Amino acid sequence: MHTPLKILFIEDHADLAANLADYFAERGDVVDVAMDGLTGLHLALVHSYDILVLDLMLPGMDGLTLCRKLRQEAGSQLPIIMLTARTSPAELEAGFLHGADDYLTKPFRLKELELRIRALTRRASGRLTRTLHVADLEFNRDTMRVQRGERTLELSAIPLKILETLMLRSPGIVERHDLETAIWGDSPPDSDALRVHMHTLRSAIDPTPKSTPPLLHTLRGIGYRLALPDASQT
Repeated sequence: MHTPLKILFIEDHADLAANLADYFAERGDVVDVAMDGLTGLHLALVHSYDILVLDLMLPGMDGLTLCRKLRQEAGSQLPIIMLTARTSPAELEAGFLHGADDYLTKPFRLKELELRIRALTRRASGRLTRTLHVADLEFNRDTMRVQRGERTLELSAIPLKILETLMLRSPGIVERHDLETAIWGDSPPDSDALRVHMHTLRSAIDPTPKSTPPLLHTLRGIGYRLALPDASQT
């Protein structure tokens, strides 16, 4: 038995997307599917996946642009497999230059894709960051232990999810809507819920009186940012 994976498929062909979702769900994996590039990029940024399987020809945003944004702008280490009908050396080279780790030419056997996914995630497991750091704040995602300096922070599930999302995007800004989607999906509670959890997180990270520089910053009307005050934004 393999360890279940959390897989994001970005594929605009409805029948293929359904086949991919059914095949891997039957094997115990957790599957999300996006059928356009913009939705796929949003999911990849606000959720944690073990691997991304990406069609290069997509509406909204093509796969090469999506790869580049994940690698260069978001700093993501997420393993990426390209699905492509293109086989010219120049086109494949472009995919790798934009950040893909492997490719599979359409049409393909689902079993071959599964084997490539298992192999790539095994190789990547040693380089994927399981412990996140922002300044002196540390979050071990395996043990769920959070420390700032010598202090251990006690946080419940929702503040932990907020923290993970902010740390993965640091020093960039995470919009309020993206945080709500990461926590509650498409059914967020009333508008005060996020504010209450952010207050809890801020109280833990940046206690008063402050003996260390504040890390959690509110950008009114936009969202939140986790970084030292002088850190450059992305």
